[in-house]
Amino acid sequence: MPPPPTLKTRREFLRTGLFGGALTWTVPSFLAGTFQALGDAAQDAATQAVTGRDAPILVVVQMAGGNDGLNTLVPYADDDYRRARPRLALPAADVLKLDDALGLHPALQGLRALRDQGHLGIIQGVGYPNPNRSHFRSMEIWQTASDADRFERTGWIGRYFDHACAGADATVGVNLGGQLPQAFAAATPTGISLAAAAAGRRGGRGMMLMEDDDEGGDGGEGGEMAGGSIGMLAGGRPAPAADPLDYLDRTALDARVSSGRVADILAKTRAGAEYPATALAQQLMLVGRLIAGGLPARVYYVSQGGYDTHTNQAANHARLLGDLGGALRAFTADLKARGQLGRVLTFTFSEFGRRVAENASGGTDHGAAGPMFFIAEKPVAPLLGKSPALAPADLVRGDLRFSLDFRDIYAGVLEGWLRTPAERVLGRKFNPVRLAA
Repeated sequence: MPPPPTLKTRREFLRTGLFGGALTWTVPSFLAGTFQALGDAAQDAATQAVTGRDAPILVVVQMAGGNDGLNTLVPYADDDYRRARPRLALPAADVLKLDDALGLHPALQGLRALRDQGHLGIIQGVGYPNPNRSHFRSMEIWQTASDADRFERTGWIGRYFDHACAGADATVGVNLGGQLPQAFAAATPTGISLAAAAAGRRGGRGMMLMEDDDEGGDGGEGGEMAGGSIGMLAGGRPAPAADPLDYLDRTALDARVSSGRVADILAKTRAGAEYPATALAQQLMLVGRLIAGGLPARVYYVSQGGYDTHTNQAANHARLLGDLGGALRAFTADLKARGQLGRVLTFTFSEFGRRVAENASGGTDHGAAGPMFFIAEKPVAPLLGKSPALAPADLVRGDLRFSLDFRDIYAGVLEGWLRTPAERVLGRKFNPVRLAA
């Protein structure tokens, strides 16, 4: 709904008001007219802050669109793999071999380098019971940590904020992109969204403020950026329990204070490594600068779209994985150079894998289980989980069987890394998978 004609629109305000900052995702359009009046008071506002220089940090990398796990972590020695993919199967000679059965896609040179340095771990066969092949429903399941037949209003990261970060600054959660992901949806709305594109074009000195309107498109399911909007699912926004006017004031003040803090950090920091000129790398470069500047964030969230490879998969998938590996390698080098790698855990996920068999269009269709990558100073193991069986009799309607529930990964991250009881966040007991020492 557009704002009343007597108020400035949010678009006008964002273009002329706050420079180089971020808007809390909780700010609806009717608040646009309140910022001017509250701006001066915000400069002196005090919000409860958590130190940004010693606590552990989680970085979530979403591979939106449904990544083809079999051509990412390649079972190059498996005859069933080659029979199912007469055109798409990667030649054994080209694969970056990890052992006598598995290897990485040849475009993942950056991740292979991280593995050689002892910083990369891989988890095989990750999924969940009764998988859903819809992009949006499966992403919702991953972001809310719900069962396939249940609908949750809050996200798993949002519930972490509610249980472990009460009273923290809005910057406790930072999304690089548009509207905050549903994973951030919380009973007490928390988090900010930053746009990295403008910062990259200006050499990392500026930043666009994001608006949570619905203008613009996503390129369609089969396009280059298909899946780019999948990570921007609107999170549930429970009504505040406090007095509405108090909530309005705090929301506006938080936005102003957060924008000033982010702008100040970006004015004082530069990249600590050379990053590729890709969208994902630019997002991670900003994350590195905010970490170096001491922003009190516990979770950063970045997204790379394009993995919905129904057609002409070979070239597109190679490009995407090359971008992923290059960006993560640069980000890890940046953290390492700054002495920050020991407090940062990074993991990747995609809403589902692809079918075992290739389709008639040189691509693969929506599937189920797939691999995840994680990066830390000291991973507990280079390879976790069970490699899925590819024989037709072992598949479920053409899909891989999962061997590890993704919520076991979340439980391990919550308990082993973020130091909070997982059962309170996930709603029931899972089997925590420890990723890093």
